Amino acid sequence: MQKTIQLQKHRVAYTVRKHRRAKRMRVVVYCDGTVVVTVPRHMSSAWAEQFLLENAHWVLEKLEQFRTAYVDLPRYTTKDYQQNKQRALQFVRQKVQEFNRWYGYKVNNISVKNQKTRWGSCSGKGNLNFNYKILFLPEDVASYIIVHELCHLKEFNHSSAFWGQVEQVLPNYRELRQELETRDFVLQ
Repeated sequence: MQKTIQLQKHRVAYTVRKHRRAKRMRVVVYCDGTVVVTVPRHMSSAWAEQFLLENAHWVLEKLEQFRTAYVDLPRYTTKDYQQNKQRALQFVRQKVQEFNRWYGYKVNNISVKNQKTRWGSCSGKGNLNFNYKILFLPEDVASYIIVHELCHLKEFNHSSAFWGQVEQVLPNYRELRQELETRDFVLQ
């Protein structure tokens, strides 16, 4: 359900989503101007409004960034996924192999999926999953996503030890991460 809120001098439309796996509240601003607040299932939606008020500066800053520098991936279809899945899988496997020469981690399985909200993930069983749209990102940003997930095989968190692992191969990971976040490539 879409609602509106007054953030400083701006009326902002937002959507509240309750998610069974959410452990905390999260706000996302997409480059098309969509604002989504995800809350744990047990929390009242009223908390979302307070959360937006507390994060008003960040939300308005993101909205302004997207007004001035709109970057979007085309809206891909299931047919596009079927046509590009194998090419994306080859790309990801090659990059994982290339970066894993440095790390030497045990990778169980690598797969490519048509996800709407994630670029990649790592399971506790050593499986690496990537969004097939990684194929359409700038290569250095795609490399960041792959190294990020690869490092989760050793550090299943975002501790300083994890970021130290990432930095060993990508000393400029902060800039690449910032590019991914600032440009906020849309997955839908």
